[in-house]
Amino acid sequence: MPINDTPIRYGSVSRFLHWGMALLFLWQFTGMILKETIGRTPVTGIFVGSHSSVGMLLLALLILRAIWAFVEFGHRPPYHGGIIGKLAAIGHVALYGLMLIVPSIALMRAFGGDKGVKFFGLILKQPGGEKVEWMMAPANLAHGNLGWILLLLIIGHVVMVFVHRWLWKDDVLSRMIGSSPR
Repeated sequence: MPINDTPIRYGSVSRFLHWGMALLFLWQFTGMILKETIGRTPVTGIFVGSHSSVGMLLLALLILRAIWAFVEFGHRPPYHGGIIGKLAAIGHVALYGLMLIVPSIALMRAFGGDKGVKFFGLILKQPGGEKVEWMMAPANLAHGNLGWILLLLIIGHVVMVFVHRWLWKDDVLSRMIGSSPR
């Protein structure tokens, strides 16, 4: 499988970033759904305990993904024409926007707080110091709600894959899984 994207399908780098992030989002949302439905338990603690580190990893992968998309811009599979293509582009902009905003404001809150910041055990900021309210306010206000909106957009993204495959029969999924289109 080629590394670079082509007008027919995404290359291995784009696919790795897409599916890697999909798995990490599955981890994040599974943990938050479990926490909201069954509360804090040892099982939810596994998910919730890694939530910040996984969020930072998602942000880093998003930045890499954006750089790669810029590099591959002229080679990628195009959107369909007309209103469907425009709606798909808007949907992707909304997805990417929330994938950037949700972890960014959480990271800003973490650095503005006094609890310290760790990335998979590596200390990025020691606990202590004064809280910086303006850094904490955006995430305190919106991180959770924007996260749930992101989940709804992800569900819509997945639903549209099935619409493309079984209703419209244009099989855009083959672009991202690397198989030959039907």
